[in-house]
Amino acid sequence: MERTYIKDVVTKIGEKVLLKGWINTIRDHGKITFLDLRDNTGIVQCVLLIPDGDLGLEYAIEIQGSIKKRPERMINKEMETGFVEIEVKKITTLAKSYELPFDMSKENLDLKLPTLLDYRSLTLRHPKIKAVFKVQNQILDSYREYMKSQGFSEFFAPTIVPVATEGGAEIFPIEYFKYKTFLAQSPQLYKQIMVGVFEKAFTVSRAYRAEPSVTTRHMTEYISLDAEFGFINSWQEIMSMTEGLIRKIFADVEKNFSGELKMFNSSIPKLSKKIPRIKLKEAQEIIFKETGRDNRKEPDLDPQDEKDICKHIFKKQGSELVFITHYPTKKRPFYTYPDPQNPEYTYSFDLLGRGLEWVTGGQRINNYEQLLLNIKKWGNNPDDFDIYLKAFKYGMPPEGGFALGLERMTMQILGLANIREASYFPRDMERVDFRLSKFDTVRKNDQKKNKKQKNPPEKSN
Repeated sequence: MERTYIKDVVTKIGEKVLLKGWINTIRDHGKITFLDLRDNTGIVQCVLLIPDGDLGLEYAIEIQGSIKKRPERMINKEMETGFVEIEVKKITTLAKSYELPFDMSKENLDLKLPTLLDYRSLTLRHPKIKAVFKVQNQILDSYREYMKSQGFSEFFAPTIVPVATEGGAEIFPIEYFKYKTFLAQSPQLYKQIMVGVFEKAFTVSRAYRAEPSVTTRHMTEYISLDAEFGFINSWQEIMSMTEGLIRKIFADVEKNFSGELKMFNSSIPKLSKKIPRIKLKEAQEIIFKETGRDNRKEPDLDPQDEKDICKHIFKKQGSELVFITHYPTKKRPFYTYPDPQNPEYTYSFDLLGRGLEWVTGGQRINNYEQLLLNIKKWGNNPDDFDIYLKAFKYGMPPEGGFALGLERMTMQILGLANIREASYFPRDMERVDFRLSKFDTVRKNDQKKNKKQKNPPEKSN
């Protein structure tokens, strides 16, 4: 018999089916046992009239049975399959599970983040946690679909690079045979090169930041959605392209994953007819007038500033997102295009949403000589940027682009407390799959054991 997926059982009432999946819950009522079977498409209730005491949570099983309508008073309106159940004729255990460390049948896993991540192989199976990544997959699919609809071509950027993309110390050196290379901070230089190839290019890449801090909104490794395009007439086009993408993502998530949003008591961020655009200095003036905090001389918004300006924009214009533009030239990377009216500031922007930065972007310098000068001015060696500079040496049109953090956007849409909840296997200063402090303890114990084995005590005769 061919396997039926749980999502399809609602269309096969009265038919005999073969289902496969994991036991999500078991409810033993003596002569009758109810279990909820889970596969990658959903959950359905199964009724066992045949006794079987050798069943447990997370057992991988195979069921043969008939699909029946539930009695009216037994319908579960909270489940898509809640008006049907499977009358089990035969059940086969494919793989057993050890006793679970916590109750996976709960609607909400009430676990602290370290425990949630220590048992990541198991907790990812939970329907609510899996829902995070269903939404995340939709964000990624919508991104790819939108960029292709706008004439962009996808490419793949390397993650091993010869030099820091944006300078600074926040970069991981790695041994590459007998040479020193780095893990990429972003695909920035490569996507600019690709403008000379495709004119419009986008990529999905992993990025690495050696930031010596542990916060709820930063990770060492994250997924960056990057796009770059040429022959722009105005840097404002870049924000318009970004806004079109955001609206596409919001519409798709709301249409396809309303149930998942409900799980998190969340909703798609509200937008005004056009996402507001204000300069950094204007935002700082607003914050000063409304809160009394004077950060008007700072080159960027701090976390509280981001929250405050988002609250102001939502209150005044009904948008939970806002573009902040014109960041100082000295605080942006060497390739950022200066405002011709005031070269101390740049044609760059951040898109803030619900009090946090989602997107950064702007116009780039496309003049070879100016880039060469800036690389030196920023304290870098032009020889290290040879492959990048060649793209501009041989003709590059006015261009710009943006980058969006996939995990951060997922976190903000669903209202998660920590960005690590939006990463399958998060990396940070404290964790590479397992907690590094635990690894240190294990390593020290191993060293002690090895030392004892190398120098065993003398035996007496």
